[in-house]
Amino acid sequence: MAVIGPSEGAAAGQLEAAEEIGRLLAEAGAVVVCGGLGGAMEAACRGARSADGMTVGILPGGDRHEANPYVQFALPTGLGEGRNALVVRAADAVIAVGGGYGTLSEIALALRARKPVVGIDTWELARGGEPDTGVVRAESTADAVRRALDLARA
Repeated sequence: MAVIGPSEGAAAGQLEAAEEIGRLLAEAGAVVVCGGLGGAMEAACRGARSADGMTVGILPGGDRHEANPYVQFALPTGLGEGRNALVVRAADAVIAVGGGYGTLSEIALALRARKPVVGIDTWELARGGEPDTGVVRAESTADAVRRALDLARA
């Protein structure tokens, strides 16, 4: 499962949500995949590691030492933001927590790849002024994890 969100400027509640999502995913036996840096990515990895879960960071740069301290498997790509495609392709489903334009790009890439996206406090999409239902809205962290796991199994 990929957990995506802002590397900088995340609200405290978003970081808490990302950490709880990481923990819940690990407790469910899922591997947490992310962009490997700070912010929501670090929080999700911290949560997963607190439950002895496995974490993978797909890094934008070429140095594996840039990964946050909770990443177990750091994969440097040297692709910059192009690594966003790898993050979503490596996952069975994506959970978006908050986010800026980088998160929006990951949401778009996931939807294009027909990967389910569950969102909590994240982007709302529209086409021609009409709501787009591509991002499944979650009411809580537990709801986000349940929905993502269910969608990944479907």
